[in-house]
Amino acid sequence: MNTLIDTHCHITCDALYERIDEVLENARQAGIEKMLIICTDFTEYERAQQLKEREPERFDIALGFHPNDLYAFQEADYERLEELLKQERIIAVGEIGLDYHWDDVKPQDQKTGFIRQIRLAQKYNKPILIHMREATKDTLDILKDMGPLKGIMHCYSGSKEVAMELIKIGFYISFGGPLTFKNSRGAPATAEALPLNRLFVETDSPYLTPHPFRGKQNEPMYVRYTFDKLCEIKAVEKDLAAEQLRKNYEELFLK
Repeated sequence: MNTLIDTHCHITCDALYERIDEVLENARQAGIEKMLIICTDFTEYERAQQLKEREPERFDIALGFHPNDLYAFQEADYERLEELLKQERIIAVGEIGLDYHWDDVKPQDQKTGFIRQIRLAQKYNKPILIHMREATKDTLDILKDMGPLKGIMHCYSGSKEVAMELIKIGFYISFGGPLTFKNSRGAPATAEALPLNRLFVETDSPYLTPHPFRGKQNEPMYVRYTFDKLCEIKAVEKDLAAEQLRKNYEELFLK
């Protein structure tokens, strides 16, 4: 069985961390060799650090302030984020971005927090992991203005035209569970059109569980279903696809 990387999972959020041993064993049985843990606050980060200390090769850690949560973070939090970047404790800043679906944080305040975190990532030469929801134009404008950049547009479900713009800027495109949904049209067409050497798969667990497990809590073991769907869409042999996705990860995070 080919081994896979889940490039975006929230396994240190309360919902998954309360049964973390089961989650990790399920992932092991499913051949998930590595997980990039996305932390949205410092409690989640401390949990992730404990996991990484136990199994250093199995986990990487990203930390960033989600656009809908920016009201909760103060100057001291940005200083602490920078200190972790200085110490090489995290490999990416994210997930960060813009989300205009909810109104917890005003758009201008979201932009301010987004730009500030991009600047931190640039200062320490780290990739950024982007959350973009109903904010395509503003997100693209900021990324283009602040380039050169590198990173991942996570859980992408937009058009192939926007995806190609993101690739030109320096981004990879990551697909999650929605790629497998029976009513999904945009994501499969986009995945088919994009080069495999700019793609990733992810769970975004505990959210967006892939078919046929929709309605259940998502976890890293289910990334295999999204991977299988990607291989089907692109008509590529699974071992070759798994190797290419691993190379993509090394190219972005380890070079």
